[in-house]
Amino acid sequence: MRFFDLGVIVVYLLGITWFGAQFRSSQKTLKDYFLGGKRAPWWAIAFSIVSAETSTLTVIGTPALSFGGNFGFLQVVFGYLLARIIISVLFLPHYFRGEMFTAYELMQHRFGLRIRKLTAGLFLILRALAEGVRVFAISIVISIVLGTGEMASIALIVCLTLFYTFEGGMTAVIWTDVIQMFLYVAGAILSFFVILEHIPGGWPHVLEVAGGLAKFQIFDFSFSLTQEFFSRTYTFWAGVLGGCFLTTASHGTEQLMVQRYLAAKSQAEGRAALLASWVVIFFQFTLFLVIGVLLFVYYHDTNLSAPNPPDRIYPEFIWNNLPAGVAGIVIAAILAAAMSNLSAALNSLASTTIMDFYRPLVSSRGGNVPSESRLLKLARRATLAWGVILFLIGLLARQWGPVLEAGLSIASILYGSLLGVFLLGLLTRRVGETAAMIGMVAGFVLMLYIKFGTSIAWTWYVMIGTAITFFSALAASLFAKKRAQNG
Repeated sequence: MRFFDLGVIVVYLLGITWFGAQFRSSQKTLKDYFLGGKRAPWWAIAFSIVSAETSTLTVIGTPALSFGGNFGFLQVVFGYLLARIIISVLFLPHYFRGEMFTAYELMQHRFGLRIRKLTAGLFLILRALAEGVRVFAISIVISIVLGTGEMASIALIVCLTLFYTFEGGMTAVIWTDVIQMFLYVAGAILSFFVILEHIPGGWPHVLEVAGGLAKFQIFDFSFSLTQEFFSRTYTFWAGVLGGCFLTTASHGTEQLMVQRYLAAKSQAEGRAALLASWVVIFFQFTLFLVIGVLLFVYYHDTNLSAPNPPDRIYPEFIWNNLPAGVAGIVIAAILAAAMSNLSAALNSLASTTIMDFYRPLVSSRGGNVPSESRLLKLARRATLAWGVILFLIGLLARQWGPVLEAGLSIASILYGSLLGVFLLGLLTRRVGETAAMIGMVAGFVLMLYIKFGTSIAWTWYVMIGTAITFFSALAASLFAKKRAQNG
């Protein structure tokens, strides 16, 4: 066991936990705890968006994609840019009308309280399941480093992240995200050069071997309407359309991301943060895909057997081959990605629980709304409760397959219903609450069938689910209108 590397990792874990906890004194109201007091600069929010979007799934899952395939995943990333433009034009103006705490308040303004609770509840389920996969992903790294079991590894990372999120709220989330994002990008750049040094012939040799096997191929413009085409995960059409719908859903309707825009000082700063984040995202994904190709060439030249599962390739190489101290820094960077995403999830789950369920429930019963100090205590308790839930889901996620695609496919099942109903709210005026709820149920049921009963790739899930939700609600609305006229 390399004690110097372990020392680096321990210092990082304790340092970032201490840093995040220092923001407790500024948490006096719900606006402070859930929106950072709307004081964060746009560039910090942009980095926080990146941290929440990428996570450990990107750090350890993306190299595995190019190790076994090519650069086709970047087609999805181009869809991310298109989605950000749509969100900036269509969604943000509505979120900055009045003072909102969650994305689902918008649904109550358009449809009613029932649809607010339904969309908020769907988010809680979606984020808890997807975050469980991310929690398990980091246990892979910790178990490699410490040799601990997966349960102990999951418990360690959840407890440390829970502590500073509990104390510092959204302010701690944003500023620890900034530090952690710089750390894991720096760690990836460092590992790139170290891995390259292990390959005789350097970069020209990598180009020769990987280029000859089409490892750098990005685009696949093939198109057909056959079942086989829709079963292929990374084509240009699946990537751009699928990535666009996926990101419009995740960044436009999920509290995890919307909460960051709402923390901006203005709509203009929220838009700047969102668009700037794509530049960093593109750089990150490209970097990790290149690292995967480097590892492929290394294993190809040495005739070594690759680790199983493939998600272990990057962290295991780092720990076994990088110099003392360097390995500790890069592993700490991977832990940074995990903690930044987990802290954001905890805060967004707590905000939705309090603002979309608890406070409306108290108001509907005619009771006095609790004071700010009481609500702040309840928000911290909700954060603690969600920490326990995510720990348990992380244990279950061990059986769910490759971490990157497992996380994306789980989220994609539910995103269609969420995005479909948000588009109904923003683009229509005649569709009522009941019809919208019928559309959501129809979209969700169909996606369950597609996930478990077909071979359609996850990149198509959100587009299909959104279309079914949207048009089912329109049909239900027209049916109800005709029935009312005939009745």
